[in-house]
Amino acid sequence: MLAADPVGAAVYRRAVDRIRGADRQVAAAELERLATRVRRDIVRTIDRAGMGHIGGDLSVTDILVACFYGVLSVDPERPGWAERDRFVLSKGHCAAALYATLAHCGFFAAKELDTFMAPLSALNGHPNRMKVPGVETNTGALGHGLPVATGCALAAKIDGASWRTFVVLGDGELQEGSNWEAAMAAAHYGLSSLTAIVDRNRLQQGARTEETNALGALGDKWRSFGWEVREVDGHDHLALLEAMGGPRESRPVVVVAHTIKGKGVSFMEDRVEWHHKVPSPEQVEAALAELAL
Repeated sequence: MLAADPVGAAVYRRAVDRIRGADRQVAAAELERLATRVRRDIVRTIDRAGMGHIGGDLSVTDILVACFYGVLSVDPERPGWAERDRFVLSKGHCAAALYATLAHCGFFAAKELDTFMAPLSALNGHPNRMKVPGVETNTGALGHGLPVATGCALAAKIDGASWRTFVVLGDGELQEGSNWEAAMAAAHYGLSSLTAIVDRNRLQQGARTEETNALGALGDKWRSFGWEVREVDGHDHLALLEAMGGPRESRPVVVVAHTIKGKGVSFMEDRVEWHHKVPSPEQVEAALAELAL
């Protein structure tokens, strides 16, 4: 397993203290800066690897940054800390976004991003808990993350533990029936420590979600399964913080985060081909110019 980066972890802790102790506008500016840095790393990482899922990586970035810097209780130098909050990226094909975020938090050295999807690298195309600190469970086979997270939250309830569970799902992934079995169970057991965040970018491999298998009024579907629903702009960091970390009733919460696939790079935004298209050298240069700090 990769080792923690003590310097990066110290920088992360200071950033967390600033963001969680700052007024709203200062926190928003800091999170925006961090998200831009993560997006730049995603572009460079996929460029070096020559493969990846850049569109979904860019759409989920703000969710990951808001969660790790503004909500989660984790310690990069103690990834197995028993009282940590659990975080599951169910849409595991967007591993580059998770790896870039974990590297910024100090779970491992940022230089490891250069090895993404290289032979024998720990940074596989889908997250592997045996290789990467900060990864709670292997994901990538869609429809598995919410069932695992539901099991985590149920275990915490049985043990009387205070830690929470967060899981990020793709919207196309919600066409998998296993998610709705888990959603029904989570409501039945009153798992109020469970938060699901849906990256609602309305695109999946090959087409729009509504053309493939329509999800319709997604919030209403979750409500009918007994969940508390919070719908937000998935690129508004303050709205995400409030939705993920705010007070709740005795039932699970789902945050439907309305996002744009390819967010931050104009020629990638809301275009289906960028689900797994790799940018050319010229496009990488243009993307990094748009993502200037």
